Amino acid sequence: MKKILTIDVGGTFTKFAVMSGTRTFKITTQDKIPTPKKSHEEFLNALADIFNRFDDVEGIALSSTGIIDSERGVCLMSSNLPFLSGHCLAEEIQNMCGVPVTVENDANCAALAEVKSGCLVGVNDAFVLVFGTSVGGAFVCNKEIYRGAHFCAGEVALTLKSINSVVSDKNFYANDISAAALLKSCAKVLGMPEEEISADMVFDLIDENDDDMLDCLYKYAAGVAVKIFNLQMLFDPERIAIGGAVSSRQSFINAIQDNVDELYKKIPPEVPRPEIVPCKIGNDAHLFGALYRYLRDKGQGRRDK
Repeated sequence: MKKILTIDVGGTFTKFAVMSGTRTFKITTQDKIPTPKKSHEEFLNALADIFNRFDDVEGIALSSTGIIDSERGVCLMSSNLPFLSGHCLAEEIQNMCGVPVTVENDANCAALAEVKSGCLVGVNDAFVLVFGTSVGGAFVCNKEIYRGAHFCAGEVALTLKSINSVVSDKNFYANDISAAALLKSCAKVLGMPEEEISADMVFDLIDENDDDMLDCLYKYAAGVAVKIFNLQMLFDPERIAIGGAVSSRQSFINAIQDNVDELYKKIPPEVPRPEIVPCKIGNDAHLFGALYRYLRDKGQGRRDK
């Protein structure tokens, strides 16, 4: 029986799981740590510490934020963890741990998991939006992840709002349509420090029909709807899948759908309309997608759901 360590490096937390199996794989152990943000050395040591918790792990499948050259295992650029930019993570981690390592972009991992065993099974062309600390995007073309000539296809977070202040983080769409951006606006309305509120707190209030929180959500979702319309026009996917922890809240999906409905009332009826669905696999999508990427290089397998 194989044991693969899967690690998902996010902007806030790094989740990890040991997956065991032969033809099918299941999570046997799962945990998370705060993502190391001080230095490249601290980051690598943290991943090595995770690896050293387990016996008989034969490989590491890494899902990471940033623009990733998945063929070479190189982080080309990371806005959340800039000290990773330019490093061959696969080689560095393999040298530390002594096992094969694959690295894939986190949104691509989520999309891969949904294509293999989630809401995109049998769908030829799709786009996946993952809402978290930033907002990840992945384009599925002919049931495969399309990475582009420079591995940055789908990077909606780095699309600009205007030609002014190009180098400013505030000019990127990630600052408008990430889940973190929603929580920031909710914290301001609540008069609370950002670190004291959570998505669960906000959506519990929304589900109780709190007018202020509903207003925040719908203003935020209006921006998401515009981005979805633009993605539909650019890529013409059959389906747009919404991922990230907030996608498990039906009120989040409803707000996006309602705003898309309002937008399309103003659009000629001939314009194609996106089918919007929540991701099926949920918070484990990055982990299973990383596993699928590893197995593609090292052997074949599928998820046991």
